[in-house]
Amino acid sequence: MEQIVNGIPLVALVIALVEWIKRFGVEGKSLNAASMVIGAVIGVAYWYAQAPLVSFADWFGAVMYGLALGLVASGIYDAAKSVGRG
Repeated sequence: MEQIVNGIPLVALVIALVEWIKRFGVEGKSLNAASMVIGAVIGVAYWYAQAPLVSFADWFGAVMYGLALGLVASGIYDAAKSVGRG
């Protein structure tokens, strides 16, 4: 699911934005929620940039992609955090 826009992997962008939000004092489960929301927004925007989302199937696919993007980014973030502690 490695989607790249202008040389930037979208998963890396989600992780970077979550790190940026962390600087405002957001912690714990709120960061996971932020990752999901950011992933969903970026995912939908990515698919909309490819072609307008017209049907329910288009929107459903875009939202599912965005949620998956958020989940993957959140998982990578949590794994890196665990490695840093251990």
